[in-house]
Amino acid sequence: MLLLQWCLLWLLLPLTSRTQKLPTRDEELFQMQIRDKTFFHDSSVIPDGAEISSYLFKDTPRRYFFMVEEDNTPLSVTVTPCDAPLEWKLSLQELPEEASTDGSGDPEPLDQQKQQKTNLEGTELFSYKGNDVEYFLSSSSPSGLYQLELLSTEKDTHFKIYATTTPESDQPYPELPYDPRVDVTSLGRTTITLVWKPSPTASLLKQPIEYCVVINKEHNFKSLCAVEAKLGADDAFMMAPKPGLDFSPFDFAHFGFPTDNLGKDRSFLTKPSPKVGRHGYWRPKVDIQKICIGNKNIFTVSDLKPDTQYYFDVFMVNTNSNLSTAYVGTFAKTKEEAKRKIVELKDGRVTDVFVKRKGTKFLRFAPVSSHQKASFFIHSCLDAVQVQVRRDRKLILSQNVEGVRQFRLRGKPKAKYLIRLKGNKKGTSMLKILATTKPNKQAFPSLPEDTRIKAFDKLRTCSSVTVAWLGTQERRKFCIYRKEVDGNYSEDRKRREQNRCLGPDTREKSEKVLCKYFHSQNPQEAATTETIKDLQPGKSYLLDVYVVGHGGHSVKYQSKVVKTRKVC
Repeated sequence: MLLLQWCLLWLLLPLTSRTQKLPTRDEELFQMQIRDKTFFHDSSVIPDGAEISSYLFKDTPRRYFFMVEEDNTPLSVTVTPCDAPLEWKLSLQELPEEASTDGSGDPEPLDQQKQQKTNLEGTELFSYKGNDVEYFLSSSSPSGLYQLELLSTEKDTHFKIYATTTPESDQPYPELPYDPRVDVTSLGRTTITLVWKPSPTASLLKQPIEYCVVINKEHNFKSLCAVEAKLGADDAFMMAPKPGLDFSPFDFAHFGFPTDNLGKDRSFLTKPSPKVGRHGYWRPKVDIQKICIGNKNIFTVSDLKPDTQYYFDVFMVNTNSNLSTAYVGTFAKTKEEAKRKIVELKDGRVTDVFVKRKGTKFLRFAPVSSHQKASFFIHSCLDAVQVQVRRDRKLILSQNVEGVRQFRLRGKPKAKYLIRLKGNKKGTSMLKILATTKPNKQAFPSLPEDTRIKAFDKLRTCSSVTVAWLGTQERRKFCIYRKEVDGNYSEDRKRREQNRCLGPDTREKSEKVLCKYFHSQNPQEAATTETIKDLQPGKSYLLDVYVVGHGGHSVKYQSKVVKTRKVC
């Protein structure tokens, strides 16, 4: 054993700037070494039973060594490429059987030196080239010094190594179920639901497992290490060192993926050390998302884009060891967005429009001739509706409309208008819309700002009520209707039932009180009163006033509930 350790130190002497004690599987020493992460970061020695992260420069091979102290020992070596494929091979070194003990100091014969140099190359046990997580496993390995050589021919890259002589008891990586596939169970325009079989590591071994879901538009990932490298390109990509420097523990403490301390203190990234040879890499923003969801094995991804292909990967992470295993990822394409139907508006013609609760409706107005102005008359029959108007794709109007509104917009030759109507949360919206380029053509009558009906309480009798409402400067026809309602007729019920787009033609003839023309040149005096007679004592009545335009289209004022006196 002493001979074996002496040979290992002799092999490592040219590869490190200082010697250090060889890590063994002595448990007390092992725990001490694991706590001191920098012990391995600047070393070519692989510890027994702990994962290490390191960095490869393009076309620059790197060697690591692992010692097996006894014959017939199980051995497992796992290599995880991160953001580039790797070439790696594992070989067993043939060490000299005995050392020279004569102490003469005479040089060994040349042929013996050549033979020892050849033996240092060792016997190749396993080799691999690619970006999969690959491992070498042997249930019975001879004692000796094992060499792991890695090479990246594409670019500078991260990687991870895990080696152990107790693979059965360690079980560091979570175990995949018998069916390791990720399945898509539901597919929508903006959502996709994923499901996978739970890991036996959680159910049988009772080890703490967390599942992480990764979503991106490029490709599936084979390791969580690759995901974090991709995320690190946007988040906290390391300041890559230059080959040949004498690395310090501080340098290596920041290799690999960001640690907790690195996430809390970014000063290392924002203010790099002015050491010679150190240079930073800028990476473009990556479109990738990682979501850890605990121990659930079903997840719905939301806020996706319609008609877009996404790639989905699931990784299970042992929260004790922080080591992970990848399920077989999948991909799926969201459904196409429903082709929106656009209603064409004719110049000067009223169009009835229905918008579903929280729904959207599109209308288009394309005048056939050049015009200086375009007028839009919008009559919201029920609650307020959000209206947006775009002229040649440029937003020129966005307002909430309740009742009747008129908008006059500046025109352009061959301009086209797209109107977007968005319904409210209360229920279906109903509208009447008229678009025209003829400024004098007004289908809807104008209304005063206040469309309430006022009742005079002091003028109430057992058989009549007196009401008043405002008019405009334009001469218009006003019609008033009455309808008996029960005493529990509330304001909320009145608001739900009233439809301001329904005209007098929908009312019973018996409900009509009268029609009259009215206007006033002075807006301050544009008010009229009317006494409604032949009512029953102690009864409630719903009153409606309609103003009728030149084209026959009418607009209803806000309804009013009045009650006659019981005793007079």
